[in-house]
Amino acid sequence: MKELEEIYQEMLDCFAQRTGLEAAESCDLAVRFYAVAAQVYALYAQADWVLRQSFPQTAAGSCLDSHAQLRGLSRKQATAAEGSIRFSVARAADTDRPIPAGTVCMTPGLIRFETAQAAVLEAGASWVDVPARALTPGSAGNVPAGAVTAMAAAPVGIAACTNPAPFAGGGDEEGDEGLRQRVLSTFRRLPNGANAAFYEQGALSFDQVAAASVLPRSRGRGTVDVVAATLEGMPDEELLGQLTDYFQQRREIAVDVLVRAPEAVTVDVAVKIDGGADQAGAAERVKTALQQWFTGERLGQDVLRARLGSLIFGCEGVKNYELTAPPEDLALEPDQLPVLGTLTVEAMQ
Repeated sequence: MKELEEIYQEMLDCFAQRTGLEAAESCDLAVRFYAVAAQVYALYAQADWVLRQSFPQTAAGSCLDSHAQLRGLSRKQATAAEGSIRFSVARAADTDRPIPAGTVCMTPGLIRFETAQAAVLEAGASWVDVPARALTPGSAGNVPAGAVTAMAAAPVGIAACTNPAPFAGGGDEEGDEGLRQRVLSTFRRLPNGANAAFYEQGALSFDQVAAASVLPRSRGRGTVDVVAATLEGMPDEELLGQLTDYFQQRREIAVDVLVRAPEAVTVDVAVKIDGGADQAGAAERVKTALQQWFTGERLGQDVLRARLGSLIFGCEGVKNYELTAPPEDLALEPDQLPVLGTLTVEAMQ
């Protein structure tokens, strides 16, 4: 694309060639030439933008969404993290204490959660766990255990709240690159209603599905197994039912489709690190990085020591490390999902 100064200079040269005169830089004619050149440059920029939006390889934003729609795809929306909140009293309650649905609790960083249903802290009990979800969808809601500490408006008689386990399952809206790869995949691996690409792309069209594997003839001729994983790992029965209905309506005649959860493979990780002056902080960052790596997106992927090592060494403050577990690379089948087991982070001696 031509630059503004290049266009301006071409206009001056053309004027000089045709008239035998040169426009002085400060004269009125030169100013007019520059104004016109700026408008021509804007047209070049607009044409370049239109060209980039015309192809899925370079399109962005709503234009990429349009390319996706032409391939029967849509951008995955953000999902809310889910977990439970424990409401407690200083001593056992003498009467039932109701906790309304929609009770809002939050972290010190003002990440808010609300209870998904009404509950009652019964007389004689000191605490009750209530299902809850993040008010704002996205990965920010994936907070660790104990992060929820305050109530926006405490139910009558309730003294404190916390989350006994981490909130999980929160995912950000699909970015351009993720959507782009799915769109391009429909060209590289054309779904025809019967091949693996058809089943994989169909499963990935669900917002909750982070990864999918397809196993043709896994139970004999005419059978297909679709293995789906969510961001937090295992799909629930509701999602499996939705996927089953989706494929039952679209499968070929005489094809037996089974949608199922992956086989979990527990991976224990033990590492010693040199975190320098901030050993505790470095250890926490390593734990967080490893916990965030083991998601449903790892479905069917081998667990490589080199990959874990790169993840550990990339954490701020880590000067050196020694990975003691797993002792070797783990090769996984397409329907297996690595799940983090025991995580140990110690200081190097």
